[in-house]
Amino acid sequence: MDIKMLWIAAALVLVLPGVCVGEGILPLGPLSGAEAGKVTFATTLQPPESPFLSISWSFNGANIITSTSTIISEPGYANRFSLDRATGTLELRKLVLEDSGEYAITITPDAGRPKKGTVTLKVYAPITGAVIRSPEEAILIEDKSSTNLSCEASGSISTRVWMKDNQPLHQSDRVTFSVGNKTMALQPVDSSNHGTLQCRVSNPFSTMTAERHLTVNYGPHNISITGPSAAAPGERVTLECTADSVPRANFSWMFNGNDTHVNNSMYIIERFEAESIGNYVCTATNMVTMRENSTVLNLRASCSAPSWSFFLLLINTLILRGLK
Repeated sequence: MDIKMLWIAAALVLVLPGVCVGEGILPLGPLSGAEAGKVTFATTLQPPESPFLSISWSFNGANIITSTSTIISEPGYANRFSLDRATGTLELRKLVLEDSGEYAITITPDAGRPKKGTVTLKVYAPITGAVIRSPEEAILIEDKSSTNLSCEASGSISTRVWMKDNQPLHQSDRVTFSVGNKTMALQPVDSSNHGTLQCRVSNPFSTMTAERHLTVNYGPHNISITGPSAAAPGERVTLECTADSVPRANFSWMFNGNDTHVNNSMYIIERFEAESIGNYVCTATNMVTMRENSTVLNLRASCSAPSWSFFLLLINTLILRGLK
């Protein structure tokens, strides 16, 4: 049979009397409802001139409501439904999770073929008790340690979304998710994982976000010295060393290769003299990661015209250094 004949046969099926074809008198669905809430199965029918002979609703193949001259329902639906006998529309109240399933309607009109329709309902329980769980607390060190986190909650869960500082996390070489995003593996952790992690659990009717602070020990990174690169004679000079580090880094200073015994982030020269000219090295040390990093600032005399005494002192200092 060629394509033309197939089209003719299909057309005959649609128009031949007595052949049952689906009439979409219910929405495509699926419909959704909240536990203890309500849902309306609205048909597409307009009230007919003559009342329907019968309206029958079934759930998962079993009849639950029948309307003829009277309305009869199964015990589990008493006092929690309304039926519009003019259109067949059904409102179901006080929903329970067991109401999830397939609903079908069959309407017998005063004249003509029966009208039918089916639609699926999903009832959602509210989300409660969302929490992020992790294995026993351990010291996490960037590029060395790994961890697995699980997002748990009660209720009907449709989606789980992992976030860091309210921004969604995406799968990468270091970040992987299980099916359904219930667990997230960080292998290994890095500095970007340090901070507040969130897991947002939701369904069409409720949402809950769990939070957990994750401490990742890292650094020191991005060490730098802030302060002037040149100073005038007699000027007070303050140098400050900073680094990105968890926990906070320890600092030490060297001047022209010699230990200054200054062990904090600030190095203060109360009065700049010729002897103050040279290289100031700050070293940052993380006592957990056991890593250190250093940077240097070269401090010189200001280009402004110095006094003769300062000029002579500078020459004398340079000569003495040369003799050593």
